[in-house]
Amino acid sequence: MFENLNKRLGKLNVIDIGLVKWACVVFGIILCKIFPQLININYSILVLLLLALSALPTYKFWIKN
Repeated sequence: MFENLNKRLGKLNVIDIGLVKWACVVFGIILCKIFPQLININYSILVLLLLALSALPTYKFWIKN
């Protein structure tokens, strides 16, 4: 299953990946419009979530050979 997904991801270029990131940002804005109580989350929790979600990609890009 993952081999097929990796093969399909190889077809994407930098612009496609950037568009996916912006689509995720817009999705987050839509979620905050639907559930306004999400805006009241403590910033420290958001920073911890950001670090947890970015740890593996950062490791693979900068550290792993």
